[in-house]
Amino acid sequence: MQDIIYITGHKNPDSDSVCSAIAYAELKRKLGFNATAAVLGELNRETEFILDYFKVPKPILLKTVKTQVCDLNVDNPIPVSPDVSIKTAWMLMKKNNIKTLSVVDDNGRLIGIVTLSDITNKYMDILENNIISTSKTPLRNIIETLNAKLITGSSEDFKTSGKVVVAAMAPEQMKPFIDVGDIVISGNRKDSQKAALEYGANCIIVTGDSKVDDEVVEIAKKKKCIIMTTPNDTFATARLINQSIPVKYIMTTENIISFETDDFVDEIKEKMLQTRYRSYPVVDENNKIIGFVSRYHLISQNKKKVILVDHNEKSQSVNGIDEADVLEIIDHHRVGDVQTGKPIYFRNEPVGSTATIVANIYFENGIRPSKSIAGLLCAAIISDTLNFKSPTCTFVDKHTAERLAEICNINIDEFAMKMFKAGTSLHGKLPEEIFNQDFKEFNFGKYKIGISQVNTMDTENIADIKNSLIEYMDKLCKDKNYNLVIMILTDIIKEGSELLFVGENKELISKAFNIQISGNSVYLPNIVSRKKQVVPPLSNAAIE
Repeated sequence: MQDIIYITGHKNPDSDSVCSAIAYAELKRKLGFNATAAVLGELNRETEFILDYFKVPKPILLKTVKTQVCDLNVDNPIPVSPDVSIKTAWMLMKKNNIKTLSVVDDNGRLIGIVTLSDITNKYMDILENNIISTSKTPLRNIIETLNAKLITGSSEDFKTSGKVVVAAMAPEQMKPFIDVGDIVISGNRKDSQKAALEYGANCIIVTGDSKVDDEVVEIAKKKKCIIMTTPNDTFATARLINQSIPVKYIMTTENIISFETDDFVDEIKEKMLQTRYRSYPVVDENNKIIGFVSRYHLISQNKKKVILVDHNEKSQSVNGIDEADVLEIIDHHRVGDVQTGKPIYFRNEPVGSTATIVANIYFENGIRPSKSIAGLLCAAIISDTLNFKSPTCTFVDKHTAERLAEICNINIDEFAMKMFKAGTSLHGKLPEEIFNQDFKEFNFGKYKIGISQVNTMDTENIADIKNSLIEYMDKLCKDKNYNLVIMILTDIIKEGSELLFVGENKELISKAFNIQISGNSVYLPNIVSRKKQVVPPLSNAAIE
């Protein structure tokens, strides 16, 4: 399956960034890519209105694109049951050329791990006589390990002491060596087999695939003694039987260092450096085994694939953008500081909305957007151009919006009033919610400036909370070391904006707009666009 391509707008998403991301992701899917739209924060009321109006679900929330364990090509696990024999575990390791197996319960949850060294090291320590009993080895493991055939008895009859005896002596000499419940390995010796039954053996293993005499079988049935035959010779049988013990007896269950799929690579790297294990299990949130990761995988990590819309500055982009593989940028702002390791498709046009660019990419590819996608794009253009009143608006924006409105069957002016009314209501919002719903950070030379913009028809509520907004801005300015923090309160009807501002470099506002200022606010008529009417003059004032 193709890697997911995350298409995302900027932090504190506005309608243009969200709608453009959704529409461009839909276009990419039509063109055969595994793309999904994402947002970097909570949606504002205007965007929520648009999505509800056109019945489009909210995109996923993407907190970071830093490389995580889920981005690594980890080794596929080979899970085994805790009752599987160590011989089976050994054979699985050899067959798959691996050195670690995961031991899981019936639900696939990790309960332990078995390594090649566990088998080789601990096998040397399991030569005590009653290991079969101590490890609670099931009868089926012995049958599978010896490739044996059961002649009499069943698992219910298997109540062995665990001690294994090789009947390589005369029958009369066997008594001191055989106790009740023992496992006796015998060749094709009827007298030895009868003696073993007489002395209380619980299981007799007949080697060489020899036929067991009917008399011995009848006695074994009466005594509920298990008899099986194996094609192996006596030496091989004695050597193999201890390999039937279950892996749960030798597996590691405590102090297992495991990682989850959403762990960051930087963090697991630190843990790996502090330990010396060959590989580490990777589990999901339910502790189900996903695979194994080793130091090798850190070299060949896959970066998350990202397409940026409506921005191209790192400060406005998703966390961890430096670790991601940026494939494309679709934007209508000034060229910022996002760097890429290879050439990419960068489409930057001087239009009023990114949605205008996305819509025309649809048309250029001969693809007609669906009614809902056309609605999103049209709404985004209306929003970003203030229903074509913004100085950023171009003929292309208006023409594209009209074409989209025809597809989604809306009246632009009527829809715009509904959208702005829903989106500009400030009722019940805290100052920080209002300020952060469309906030962007800019670096102009030595100056770090934060600029928020709110389009509002709710003049009554905004007047009541101006002081609270200024207090919040002042705290933000000091906490984040901004030179200047500005909030643009844009009156859509009057087509002008009031600027609230705090910071040590307020003189930049005087220079930028050639005005005298006092206090923390100033009204600027005919100023409605942050991108075209506020950022450029501030940038010029900062570098003069």
